[in-house]
Amino acid sequence: MNKLFSALFFLFSIISALAQTKVSGQVFDASNNPVPFANVIFKGSSIGVITNEEGTFYIEDENNWDVLKISFIGFETQEIQLEKRVTYKLKVTLKEEAAALDEVVIVSGKQPKKNNPAIDILRKIWANKRSNGLKQYKQYQYDKYEKVEFDLNTIDSSLIDSKLFKGMEFVFDQVDTSKVTGKTYLPMFINEAASEVYGDNVINEKREILKGNKNSGFSNNQVIIDFVDDLYSDYDVYDNYLKFFDKSFVSPISRTGIQTYNYVLSDSAYIDNKWCYNIIYYPRRKNELTFKGDFWVADTTFALKNINMQASKSANINWVKEIYIEQDFEVLNDSVFLIKRDYFMSDFAFNKKEKSRGIYGKRTTLYDNYKFDKEKDPKFYKQKVYSFDEDIYNQDDSFWDKNRMESLSKDEKGVYVMLDSLKKTKKFKRLYNLGSILASGYIEFDDLNLDYGPIFSTFGYNEVEGVRLRAGGRTYFGQNDLWRIEGFTAYGFRDNKFKYGISGKWLLDKKSRLIISGGNRRDVEQIGASLTNSTDVLGRSLASSSVVGTGINDKLTNINLSTLAIEAEPLRNFVTRLSGSYRTLESASNTFSLDYYTDATQTTTKSEVKQYETAISLSYFPKREMTGFGVERRTKNDDFARLFAQISIGDQSILNSDFDYTKVQFSYTQPWAIGGFGRLYTTVEAGKTFGEVPLGLLSVVPGNQSYFSIYNTFSNLDFYEFVTDEYATLHIEHNFNGRLFSRIPFLKKYNLRAILGARGVIGNISQDNRNINASGLIYEAPNRKPYYEYSFGVGNIFKVFRIDFNFRGNYTDPVLYPDARKFGVTGSFGFYF
Repeated sequence: MNKLFSALFFLFSIISALAQTKVSGQVFDASNNPVPFANVIFKGSSIGVITNEEGTFYIEDENNWDVLKISFIGFETQEIQLEKRVTYKLKVTLKEEAAALDEVVIVSGKQPKKNNPAIDILRKIWANKRSNGLKQYKQYQYDKYEKVEFDLNTIDSSLIDSKLFKGMEFVFDQVDTSKVTGKTYLPMFINEAASEVYGDNVINEKREILKGNKNSGFSNNQVIIDFVDDLYSDYDVYDNYLKFFDKSFVSPISRTGIQTYNYVLSDSAYIDNKWCYNIIYYPRRKNELTFKGDFWVADTTFALKNINMQASKSANINWVKEIYIEQDFEVLNDSVFLIKRDYFMSDFAFNKKEKSRGIYGKRTTLYDNYKFDKEKDPKFYKQKVYSFDEDIYNQDDSFWDKNRMESLSKDEKGVYVMLDSLKKTKKFKRLYNLGSILASGYIEFDDLNLDYGPIFSTFGYNEVEGVRLRAGGRTYFGQNDLWRIEGFTAYGFRDNKFKYGISGKWLLDKKSRLIISGGNRRDVEQIGASLTNSTDVLGRSLASSSVVGTGINDKLTNINLSTLAIEAEPLRNFVTRLSGSYRTLESASNTFSLDYYTDATQTTTKSEVKQYETAISLSYFPKREMTGFGVERRTKNDDFARLFAQISIGDQSILNSDFDYTKVQFSYTQPWAIGGFGRLYTTVEAGKTFGEVPLGLLSVVPGNQSYFSIYNTFSNLDFYEFVTDEYATLHIEHNFNGRLFSRIPFLKKYNLRAILGARGVIGNISQDNRNINASGLIYEAPNRKPYYEYSFGVGNIFKVFRIDFNFRGNYTDPVLYPDARKFGVTGSFGFYF
């Protein structure tokens, strides 16, 4: 322990060489009970914090201060002389005010909703929020500077001396102390972005033009930049819900805040010559997505001047121990308050224990040079960038000296130098490559411009192939490649057959995103696992290689598929595609048949389907955000709708095909953010096939014989249990994000999440298609009444597991459906906030 304190003292001494004052401690009352939400400031300054639920605090400033002032309603204000610039573990005991003992307001427990002056002020904030800020103007523009930093925190001697950092000890020269938590941290990554933002409130349009981007050690790594952008999306504290890490937190300024928070009017004072009120707030219940903190609001305009938000430690969110937010607003004139500075800090950790080590993620955003009512042509907001501009990511020092709205600290400047040195270290290169493999699934061979993978598809198993081994790869010159070729080969040890696939795509025009693609694949596949076929010639369903399942997965098909396609994006997020494909289908198992009759007398059968098909599809993804400029782009967000429509025409006269038919399909998937009640997903699919087709070309209701929870499938159906040529399905799944379990006393401490689901399908199959069926499979369609299932799931088990209990709603008659699975358990795992 002495060595630990010696190491920490040494590190603190280095940092304290700068002119700084740092104090940490805990505030108690006379009965030795912690005092939460007490005000702690440096006397003579506006630098201050409030104590947390345990009464602890940490405060720092780059200037030297001699006196610390602690105050709280009903207690005497106490001033502490600071003999040192760095003071830790200070214990402060507040005395109750003798003259005010009968009217002391204790900020704990539930506060009244009626006759509460803080809530009266809150209502005035709601009434005035639309007349505050940018919404007062028709058009606006401003300059924006954003700095994002990731730091390894809780630096101690055990970490410094660990084998992990052997040979990289020089990185610890950059250790600093967090002004929020008081913990030591080591900066590891910094990203800076300077941009111009334009907006028009009349036509509800906004455009941000990136002028420069710079990051330490990972120049031009768009994946990291996109991850940062998605992690720290923009928000407005005036909104009812604030979305962080895919979770909707109730804003303390929310109209539903009265039901969620306790509010206390704590203080009033002049700030920038404006009379302001200070309101403290904290959650009414634990284990909900809420904050605690305080805000200052101006009199007369009732606009926010400053707000501090700290996520409740009991909030049902994974991998994040702390969330801390500060926002400052400037007074542009007597009636307009505009955001000036936004600071967001999160502490990522495996658990929420005080001493656990983690990673700080910090974003600082500054706004300046506001201009108003300068109208631009509406076409300006529709303009897009089609090519990667390397100059933006390689701006010189003079650009950053001009566009940084606050200068980098000594430690932040050191990150750039440190990361450049770190990249040259062999051990760091190995760690970085390992992380890259786990993130992308590919092993990179830079000298060959090739990637091997995906490594997670190397091993598989099914009843036909037995153990299946797969090897694949792709060309990769850079993230914005205009063309890409990929392929694979696989071998099944039971059927003793090789499979293969190869495909290529080429971006011909960046503006319209005109792409031609084509390929060929010979493989074994479960074609009854999805109603809508993948447009990827190498795409293969999970059901084709599930290692274990609820029954024998022997209804597999040998497929030989060749495709040629052209697609374009004439409008943003609107994709059109024209494709031609030729496939042969044949049963891959002795226990399964795709046979069909070729004559009206039902005397001649055929086992192989040979079919050419032309498909025209339209896809629309409103509010989708993409990144990249090459033939393959990455999706930045997942909270957008997906609409898909396709017409497929089978033509018997082309390539000696077997059938003439027309198939029409439609699907619509929509995520719904239900505020504090979680997120709802809904999917509607419908389709119809006109003409006679055999089993291999019909629409099979997708069953699920694996033990994995797979959205858009029916967990209690076997493959080929229902076969249709016209269908309509509905899938509903709602994740309450802990809203339900947080209200059950003996369960709320586990931070479990309730998930409810329902699935239904109605369909039919024509008599003509029944007549040509020679497969031996009796066609059954849910035409008498819709088939449905429902499920109840428990998520966030040990933070990574989910279990679903699935119930079959009908079609359970033991005589008609002797093999019907009335109940089943499926599960999944993943890392989610």
